[in-house]
Amino acid sequence: MQSGRKGVSLRDLVAIPHNPVPPGARTAMIATPDGKELRAAWWGPDAPARQGTVVLLQGRAEFIEKYFETVQDLRRRGFGVVAFDWRGQGGSTRSLRDARKGHVDDFSEYLVDLSTIMDELALARCAPPFHILAHSTGAAVALLYAARARTQVERMVLTAPLLGLAFGHTATLSRLTGLINYLGLGEVYAGPDRGRLVQLAPFENNPVTSDRRRYERNQAVIDNSPSLGLSGPTFAWLHSALRAAEYIAAPGFAERVPLPVLIAFAGRESVVSNAAIEAFALRTKTVASVRIVGAKHELLQEASRFRDDFWAAFDAFIGDTAQRWSAALQT
Repeated sequence: MQSGRKGVSLRDLVAIPHNPVPPGARTAMIATPDGKELRAAWWGPDAPARQGTVVLLQGRAEFIEKYFETVQDLRRRGFGVVAFDWRGQGGSTRSLRDARKGHVDDFSEYLVDLSTIMDELALARCAPPFHILAHSTGAAVALLYAARARTQVERMVLTAPLLGLAFGHTATLSRLTGLINYLGLGEVYAGPDRGRLVQLAPFENNPVTSDRRRYERNQAVIDNSPSLGLSGPTFAWLHSALRAAEYIAAPGFAERVPLPVLIAFAGRESVVSNAAIEAFALRTKTVASVRIVGAKHELLQEASRFRDDFWAAFDAFIGDTAQRWSAALQT
């Protein structure tokens, strides 16, 4: 079904009883300049005060439906919301014949995705001011995009950004995965998840959330629509992630971040490196950080007490900008 705009067609979202689609959703498939199609959705605010638009950037192996609760949290605050699936996951174009492999050749491909969504959807159809709310892989991409975001985005809030792996050895692993890529094995699975959908792993001992209800809600979406699921990353994906982390950690990068950034990180983190996050935050006056004590990696999928702590930090950080824009629009 065509929307009447070149490169854009409609695509349904998946609803289950405990995770309904937030009302007022509009959906589209948006074509990138290099020929990929990104599944996107956007909503207007659900509050009298209109605060602008938040662009949600998901982590690896995630999908729009996982953020329905977050969409509603933002809409109740007066924000419109834009969400989309990165290439290679969710309902967007998959990168390889084996659609379960998490793969990109380089993280620069994600920058093409974000630039396309900003230009073709957020800036073209949604109300300013614009903010980015990004998780893990999406948060790393947001930082790589920061130089361009300076003219588009007021502020960014990042949760558990992928600035290194929790067990360290970023430089060593980068060299090793680079060698594997050089040998032509970049499309091979890099870990033990070889075809198994990572979203269907048992709740017990999972590294991402202590909240069983939210964890099993996300599993139910994949049970309903396995095509949204993803397995482990390839060596090319892992190498590109490590190179991006090294680039962000290099001298001078943090000091050049041109807009205010809040980083929220998990006290019980076991996926990404909190040490790398804290080191990054200390290097620039534009970046502030807050530790959510007791939480695991996926702060927005965590227990309500941890989510409440996150939203208090979000409101304090974003609120003054929204108020300034609202006052300006009324004059």
